Amino acid sequence: MNSLEINASGNFESWSPSKIRELKENKISNDLGQNLLFENENLRIWEVVLLPNERLPFRKINMDYSWVSLTTGMAISRYADGKILLMRIEKGDSAFLSCKEKTYIYDLENKGDDILFFHLTEFKHQTIKKYLPADVRLKSKKPSNN
Repeated sequence: MNSLEINASGNFESWSPSKIRELKENKISNDLGQNLLFENENLRIWEVVLLPNERLPFRKINMDYSWVSLTTGMAISRYADGKILLMRIEKGDSAFLSCKEKTYIYDLENKGDDILFFHLTEFKHQTIKKYLPADVRLKSKKPSNN
Protein backbone atom coordinates (compact mmCIF):
# COMPACT_ATOMS: atom_id res chain seq x y z
CA MET A 1 0.00 0.00 0.00
CA ASN A 2 1.20 3.47 -0.83
CA SER A 3 -0.26 6.39 1.08
CA LEU A 4 -0.05 10.15 0.79
CA GLU A 5 -1.12 12.60 3.48
CA ILE A 6 -3.45 15.04 1.70
CA ASN A 7 -4.55 16.95 4.80
CA ALA A 8 -2.50 17.64 7.92
CA SER A 9 -3.49 16.87 11.49
CA GLY A 10 -5.28 19.79 13.11
CA ASN A 11 -6.64 21.14 9.80
CA PHE A 12 -10.39 20.67 9.32
CA GLU A 13 -10.87 23.36 6.64
CA SER A 14 -11.26 20.84 3.80
CA TRP A 15 -13.63 18.60 5.79
CA SER A 16 -17.33 18.50 4.95
CA PRO A 17 -19.62 19.75 7.73
CA SER A 18 -21.37 16.36 7.84
CA LYS A 19 -18.12 14.53 8.74
CA ILE A 20 -17.29 17.07 11.46
CA ARG A 21 -20.85 16.78 12.83
CA GLU A 22 -20.53 12.97 12.81
CA LEU A 23 -17.44 13.23 15.02
CA LYS A 24 -18.91 15.89 17.32
CA GLU A 25 -22.12 13.88 17.81
CA ASN A 26 -19.95 10.89 18.70
CA LYS A 27 -21.51 8.72 15.97
CA ILE A 28 -18.62 6.30 16.16
CA SER A 29 -18.83 2.54 15.83
CA ASN A 30 -16.75 0.08 17.81
CA ASP A 31 -17.01 -2.41 14.95
CA LEU A 32 -13.85 -2.81 12.92
CA GLY A 33 -15.74 -3.89 9.78
CA GLN A 34 -19.20 -4.31 8.32
CA ASN A 35 -19.66 -8.04 8.75
CA LEU A 36 -18.43 -10.13 11.67
CA LEU A 37 -17.43 -13.48 10.19
CA PHE A 38 -16.06 -15.19 13.32
CA GLU A 39 -15.52 -14.47 17.01
CA ASN A 40 -14.06 -16.33 19.96
CA GLU A 41 -12.48 -15.27 23.27
CA ASN A 42 -9.26 -14.17 21.51
CA LEU A 43 -10.19 -12.59 18.20
CA ARG A 44 -12.79 -11.34 15.77
CA ILE A 45 -12.57 -11.73 12.01
CA TRP A 46 -14.26 -8.97 10.03
CA GLU A 47 -15.12 -8.39 6.39
CA VAL A 48 -15.25 -5.00 4.67
CA VAL A 49 -16.74 -4.60 1.19
CA LEU A 50 -16.99 -1.08 -0.20
CA LEU A 51 -18.50 -0.24 -3.58
CA PRO A 52 -17.12 2.82 -5.41
CA ASN A 53 -17.84 5.97 -3.34
CA GLU A 54 -19.15 3.86 -0.43
CA ARG A 55 -17.87 4.71 3.03
CA LEU A 56 -17.27 2.83 6.25
CA PRO A 57 -18.22 5.41 8.93
CA PHE A 58 -15.91 6.48 11.73
CA ARG A 59 -14.91 3.66 14.03
CA LYS A 60 -13.02 3.50 17.27
CA ILE A 61 -9.97 1.25 17.16
CA ASN A 62 -8.33 0.34 20.47
CA MET A 63 -7.12 -3.21 19.86
CA ASP A 64 -4.35 -4.53 17.65
CA TYR A 65 -5.45 -5.85 14.28
CA SER A 66 -4.18 -7.09 10.97
CA TRP A 67 -5.73 -6.67 7.54
CA VAL A 68 -5.32 -8.06 4.04
CA SER A 69 -6.74 -6.60 0.84
CA LEU A 70 -8.37 -9.00 -1.57
CA THR A 71 -8.69 -6.34 -4.30
CA THR A 72 -6.85 -3.35 -5.76
CA GLY A 73 -8.15 0.20 -5.45
CA MET A 74 -8.02 3.73 -4.06
CA ALA A 75 -9.35 4.95 -0.73
CA ILE A 76 -9.21 7.87 1.65
CA SER A 77 -9.24 7.70 5.40
CA ARG A 78 -10.12 10.63 7.66
CA TYR A 79 -8.70 10.64 11.19
CA ALA A 80 -10.37 12.34 14.16
CA ASP A 81 -7.37 14.68 14.49
CA GLY A 82 -7.99 16.10 10.99
CA LYS A 83 -5.44 14.10 9.02
CA ILE A 84 -6.60 12.62 5.71
CA LEU A 85 -4.68 9.90 3.88
CA LEU A 86 -5.06 8.94 0.22
CA MET A 87 -4.16 5.26 -0.26
CA ARG A 88 -3.36 3.13 -3.28
CA ILE A 89 -4.09 -0.44 -2.23
CA GLU A 90 -2.88 -3.49 -4.14
CA LYS A 91 -4.41 -6.96 -3.98
CA GLY A 92 -2.48 -8.88 -1.30
CA ASP A 93 -1.36 -5.81 0.65
CA SER A 94 -1.42 -6.49 4.37
CA ALA A 95 -0.32 -4.95 7.63
CA PHE A 96 -0.36 -5.43 11.39
CA LEU A 97 -1.41 -2.33 13.33
CA SER A 98 -0.61 -2.01 17.00
CA CYS A 99 -2.68 0.37 19.10
CA LYS A 100 -0.19 0.34 21.98
CA GLU A 101 -2.92 1.06 24.55
CA LYS A 102 -4.18 4.06 22.52
CA THR A 103 -7.47 4.67 20.73
CA TYR A 104 -7.69 5.75 17.09
CA ILE A 105 -10.76 7.04 15.28
CA TYR A 106 -10.98 7.05 11.49
CA ASP A 107 -13.19 6.17 8.53
CA LEU A 108 -12.54 4.55 5.15
CA GLU A 109 -14.03 5.61 1.82
CA ASN A 110 -13.63 3.89 -1.53
CA LYS A 111 -12.47 6.51 -4.05
CA GLY A 112 -11.76 4.10 -6.88
CA ASP A 113 -13.81 2.60 -9.69
CA ASP A 114 -13.79 -0.96 -8.33
CA ILE A 115 -14.94 -2.77 -5.19
CA LEU A 116 -12.60 -2.74 -2.18
CA PHE A 117 -12.63 -6.01 -0.23
CA PHE A 118 -10.71 -6.60 3.03
CA HIS A 119 -10.46 -9.21 5.76
CA LEU A 120 -9.40 -7.97 9.17
CA THR A 121 -8.41 -9.89 12.28
CA GLU A 122 -8.96 -7.99 15.54
CA PHE A 123 -7.07 -9.28 18.57
CA LYS A 124 -9.34 -8.90 21.61
CA HIS A 125 -7.86 -7.53 24.84
CA GLN A 126 -4.42 -7.58 23.25
CA THR A 127 -4.44 -11.37 23.74
CA ILE A 128 -1.94 -11.93 20.95
CA LYS A 129 0.84 -10.69 23.24
CA LYS A 130 0.39 -13.53 25.72
CA TYR A 131 1.12 -16.09 22.99
CA LEU A 132 4.34 -14.49 21.77
CA PRO A 133 7.79 -14.65 23.39
CA ALA A 134 8.83 -11.30 24.86
CA ASP A 135 11.55 -10.78 22.24
CA VAL A 136 9.21 -11.16 19.22
CA ARG A 137 8.20 -7.96 17.41
CA LEU A 138 5.38 -7.94 14.87
CA LYS A 139 6.00 -5.96 11.70
CA SER A 140 3.85 -4.95 8.77
CA LYS A 141 4.53 -6.22 5.31
CA LYS A 142 6.51 -3.54 3.50
CA PRO A 143 5.16 -2.62 0.07
CA SER A 144 7.52 -3.10 -2.84
CA ASN A 145 8.57 -0.11 -4.92
CA ASN A 146 7.83 -1.78 -8.27
